[in-house]
Amino acid sequence: MSAPDEPLSAYRHKRDFARTPEPSGAREPSQALPIFVVQKHAASHLHYDFRLEVDGVLKSWAVPKGPSLAPHMRRLAVPTEDHPLAYANFEGVIPDGCYGAGTVMVWDTGTYESTTTQNRHPVSMTDALREGHVTFRLHGTKLRGEFALIHIHGARKDTWLLITMQDEDADPGHDPTLTQPNSVLTGRSLDEIIRASDG
Repeated sequence: MSAPDEPLSAYRHKRDFARTPEPSGAREPSQALPIFVVQKHAASHLHYDFRLEVDGVLKSWAVPKGPSLAPHMRRLAVPTEDHPLAYANFEGVIPDGCYGAGTVMVWDTGTYESTTTQNRHPVSMTDALREGHVTFRLHGTKLRGEFALIHIHGARKDTWLLITMQDEDADPGHDPTLTQPNSVLTGRSLDEIIRASDG
């Protein structure tokens, strides 16, 4: 059996917690529905980190253009290392010289429920991700409705697509990355997070 902290070994190996304010460890797993979080990350390039709670960690993908509410929209999603559940509340500045240096904002968060089925039977998130095809419903402030993560087989790199499904929450005329740019936790902009860190 794997050690409990093994899924986070890559995360911890990349970080010096004497320098970065990022959390090193755990938070109790969710008691009801699992959580999701989307963090706006102004690193070398602005992107959005999309994270789903699965098996006690946050499975993570970097989404360069951010999630969309437009039905059938496909966004490139590049997997990154698993993050601790405590990361869901992290908002601040990762110092220069550290891995992922830049400003991190909690752009959206909430709960989700898996909707993946096979032959009309529910499939666990763990198994669905292993198979490379998972669907889920988000219950967030900015993101609501059905989404899918699909692994692109045969791609040069480990690459997925984050796809907005057609349902009553899809909205082709609304881009929340533009209309709701600030933190869902504090209402701050990226610049305000930087100023708070400097002060």
